[in-house]
This record gives sequence, structure tokens and C-alpha cells, in this order.
Amino acid sequence: MVQDISGMIHTLAEEKDAVILVHNYQIPEVQDVADIVGDSLELARAAADLSAEVIVFCGVDFMAETAAILSPEKTVLLPAPDAHCPMAGMITGGEVRTLRERFPDAAVVAYVNTTAEVKAESDICCTSANALKVVESLDETQVIMLPDRNLARYVARFTKQEILPWEGYCYVHDRIIIEDVRRARADHPYAELLVHPECRPEVIDLADHVHSTSGMIRHICASDKGEFIIGTEPGIIHQIEKRCPGKHAYPLSEKAICINMKKTGLENVLRSLESLTPRVTVPDEVAVRARVAIERMLRI
Repeated sequence: MVQDISGMIHTLAEEKDAVILVHNYQIPEVQDVADIVGDSLELARAAADLSAEVIVFCGVDFMAETAAILSPEKTVLLPAPDAHCPMAGMITGGEVRTLRERFPDAAVVAYVNTTAEVKAESDICCTSANALKVVESLDETQVIMLPDRNLARYVARFTKQEILPWEGYCYVHDRIIIEDVRRARADHPYAELLVHPECRPEVIDLADHVHSTSGMIRHICASDKGEFIIGTEPGIIHQIEKRCPGKHAYPLSEKAICINMKKTGLENVLRSLESLTPRVTVPDEVAVRARVAIERMLRI
């Protein structure tokens, strides 16, 4: 059944000049029909460069919005329209404007895990893979980072700039705690611990390495070690197994599941291609301003 649906998806994608972009956290069978699988930065770059007429985004809402902002002439589809990112909802454009009034000399760095409205009120975007580079590209000595407090505090460790974090968080990474690390270390004593910068500071302190999702995959494939504990959403393990043969990866926490990333199934992708819905669009007056912040990031 999976092979039949996958075949239909590939046929329709070719007929409709569509490309399928899939985040590392998606379910394995959806990852397997992708043209490109990656993290937020890789998928943002792909969305900006693709020549296809249709982009099918298997992820959450802010990712499809980003693609629509970068490629307004394309049809951008989000097969699971209720796949929302809770962290993106933890700050509004109005709250960014208030922050600017309170800190008029500060630059505003918006994580890509934000709404188009928030990006439009920001100076530049970042991802977990390039956050430090983005901050250090700025002339301002004071930088507001939003909405993820954990990513902001991680960046603050490595820069002399004053980082002002917004108190948002990724519920998936924030629920990983020290007890999870102790348990995983006991179960897998020879494994390296890799964690995402959205994790709590006390968890990061216990890690061997800190990487974005695709950074984890690259690290594991290049490493001479064979076992790894993965401190992020376990959907990434499918890509590790595909790209890094012979390596073994174990989830740091069985609780670190992003429910919204699991809402997209093959049937959703097929229906989306058949009907070219649900389509994601961003109003021009928002998209033009948000595009400035995203493209500024992509130039770094």
C-alpha cells in the first residue's frame, strides 16, 4: 500500500512540476518520498532556489509560510493544514513592536520558527544552524532573540553582544531533562550525546556536541564512533540510518515527540497534489517585509 501511494505521489509530482520538501522530523514514509529532506535552513535555501511551479511542504505552518514568502509566484502546499508550531505562536508582531519601543538600539533576530508577521517586524532571521553567525554579523551590541529562550541563551555563551531572550520555547526540546541524560548515558555508556540548541541549558552542559538536526547527521556520518544518543525529535533517526550506514542512534527521550510534525501522512501528500490544496499564501504587505529579514539571513 505504501509503495502504491508513493508511486502515485511521484507520478503526480512529475505531472504538476512539483517538488516535495520534507523536514527531518517527519514520519519515515514521508521522508522517503521527498526530493529534499533537511533542517529549516536547508529547506529555506531550497525554497528560494527551486524552479518547480509547486512546492509541497511536509513540515509545519511557518515552514510553508517561509517558502511562500521566498517564492510568491509558486503554489506552496501544506498537506496537513493543522500542523502548527506552538513556539511560533508564543510571540506576535505587536509584541515585537513593543520590544522595539523598549529597546530602540537593539537588533531583532527572529528564529525561522515564527510567523510571517513576526518576521516582518524583525531585522533578520536565523535558524539553529546559523544563529551565532547571524548575531555576530550585526553591528548592534544589544540583540533581541525571539522566540526561543534556550537558543538565545546558547548563543549568548559565545558572543560578547548582549542577548535579550524572549521567553518562548520548543515544548519538544524543553521537556528533555537531566534525568533523561543520566538514564540514556547509563543505557548507552559508549555513545556520544548530541543535543539540539533548543534544549535547556543544563542539558546542553552535559552534551558532547550541540548541533542542528542536519548538523547532527553530518557529525555522525563523519565520526569514527558507532553509537550516538540523539537529543532532539526522534524522526531524525530515520535519516541517520539512511545516510550513515553502520551507525546506531538512540533517542535521548521517548517524550520528545512533535505531534504536529507527525500529522503529515502519505495520503495527505497525495490529496494535496491531486487538488493543489491547501495552499499557503502570505499578504503582500507582510511578505515584502518578511522577505527582507529572511534574505538577509540567506546571504550570510
